[in-house]
Amino acid sequence: MLGAHPDRMKTAEIITAGEYFGISASTMRVALSRASTAGDVLRVDGGYELSDRLRARQRHQDEAVEDIGAAWDGTWEMAVVVVAGRSGADRASLRDDLHGARLAELREGVWMRPANLRRPRTYEQDPVLDCFTVGPREDAAELASRLWDLKAWATHGEDLLGDVEEVTDPALRLAVAANIVRLLTADPLLPRDLVPQGWPGERLRRAYLAYQQELRGVAGLGS
Repeated sequence: MLGAHPDRMKTAEIITAGEYFGISASTMRVALSRASTAGDVLRVDGGYELSDRLRARQRHQDEAVEDIGAAWDGTWEMAVVVVAGRSGADRASLRDDLHGARLAELREGVWMRPANLRRPRTYEQDPVLDCFTVGPREDAAELASRLWDLKAWATHGEDLLGDVEEVTDPALRLAVAANIVRLLTADPLLPRDLVPQGWPGERLRRAYLAYQQELRGVAGLGS
């Protein structure tokens, strides 16, 4: 359902998809009931749709798969924490929000990224932050390599591209696809000039979109 657009699916479609992965109809119905009780999905006429929490996760996932990068003028977003004495839970929540906005921490309390994304900077509304658009004097590619482990990300991406080509078992392919979208969710979506040569981001997006289409066919959702 996270990969379905719209995210509302009929019960029969969900059960058909489950059977493709070797999950019986009765087991899938129990899982749907438990997911509904937990508030992960909502019952609608003849089926289910995602809860608000999972819709937010879907939006973040789609952001990575669709690549919301835009032309870059060389400027960077910067967010600086200016309020001390916050609880550990508040600090962790802010870190999650900033990571979700694809910023990385340069040093404690200072977060940055290239200003190349077509998305609202909702984090700027947080009262504990002062936010700026800046132009660092440091070489942009070197700064990006300090903020993100780009080599490790690319290596992992190449491994997953190999897996999605080789794996045929439906359940294992689902696991590979889940790992692809998890990796894409962590993609900083940098300008092309700042990523290493051969960066696999676009190839991973194409592979995941092809897998989504594959699942839509299995569930009988069409194109």
